[in-house]
Amino acid sequence: MNPVIDELSSRGLIAHSTDLAALKAEMDAGPITFYVGFDPTAPSIHMGNLVQIMVVRALQRGGHRPLLLVGGSTGLIGDPKAAGERVMNPRDVVGEWAARIHTQLTRFVDFDGSAAARMVNNYDWTSTLSTLDFLRDVGKHFSVNRMLDREVVRSRLESGISYSEFSYVLLQSLDFRELHRQYGCTLQTGGSDQWGNLTAGVELIRRSDQARVHALATPLVTKADGTKFGKTEAGTVWLDPEMTSPYAFHQFFLNAEDEKVIEYVRIFTERPPEEIAELEALTREKPHLRAAQRALADDVTDLVHSPTERKAAVAAAAALFGRSELDALTEPTVRAVFAELGGRVLHVGEENPTVVEVLEAAGVVATRSAARRAIEEGGAYVKNQRVSSVDARVGAGDLLYGRYAVVRRGRKTVGAVEIARD
Repeated sequence: MNPVIDELSSRGLIAHSTDLAALKAEMDAGPITFYVGFDPTAPSIHMGNLVQIMVVRALQRGGHRPLLLVGGSTGLIGDPKAAGERVMNPRDVVGEWAARIHTQLTRFVDFDGSAAARMVNNYDWTSTLSTLDFLRDVGKHFSVNRMLDREVVRSRLESGISYSEFSYVLLQSLDFRELHRQYGCTLQTGGSDQWGNLTAGVELIRRSDQARVHALATPLVTKADGTKFGKTEAGTVWLDPEMTSPYAFHQFFLNAEDEKVIEYVRIFTERPPEEIAELEALTREKPHLRAAQRALADDVTDLVHSPTERKAAVAAAAALFGRSELDALTEPTVRAVFAELGGRVLHVGEENPTVVEVLEAAGVVATRSAARRAIEEGGAYVKNQRVSSVDARVGAGDLLYGRYAVVRRGRKTVGAVEIARD
């Protein structure tokens, strides 16, 4: 078996392929050029996109040349969703998001050497394409019957689907053909939900250029209950630190389910099989150690953010539960912790609030009576210091960066309040 295909297969990253044997033979014969696309339908890429990035990295390590496509034109339309029409964002917004995603993607691949990556934007070849040329040169190769048979289209027929979204598959297929013609690209990768678009591109190139190319799709990554991985109650886990902080990002992976964590380690880290086997044994025999979760969270945070941000996230988690000093945390980390804890703003006058007020405002107790009981029982902490008096007030030294109070009830219930002077 081809070593790169072997690695992708062993990591559970191959759900579908047009002809895996033919693809292996072509890769055995020498390096190929491949591409994956990212539409700027938001200001950042997210956890689902990271699956594709891991495939790109594996293929590039194997000597193959990546084309990372930012969909400046396809992002103006949007791939059809199973329910409801996408909102069409203004051109300037899509252009700004495309530039941001372009910058994000550059950190994950190597732009030097024989397998150097290249960034491309499909707006470059579609912005000047006339409607007549598009219909004659691309549209004539597509059967409406086949387009109607796509699962996402079938699911929208009753509620309605615009011609714009219906035609998205033609635009993505055009991308594959353009990259095939310009760069000799012979493989497109994507998620299994993109399989119809991927195979349509293969078919377009076969019909119009009489050439054989390939498509490879990754599986949908889910949680143990079958829901989408990368979604939380607060929303999507983004790769932009301004949208999901490194602390929240690290915590997300630390909370991976035991039933799924080894699958995530295979997909989202580059650890060798023997290390993954050790983590799997530890998860089975000593799940309380959460060794696989820690390895997963550390590796992915290092990759997406940096080792420095990962160390700050680990330090913040330790400080919250009294294992290190909260004063050592940077202000951006404190703000991230505040947001992740669902921190609330407490408006006060000139006098500092009581600890009882802060405990209630932070949500670590339900009532002020419960706050008093927690203090009397020795289970209330402000900045990891036990509070002994029910009349105690939060002093200036108890606040981080002059306004954040981190409080704890018992060992595990932590909350935060921002003090605002009226």
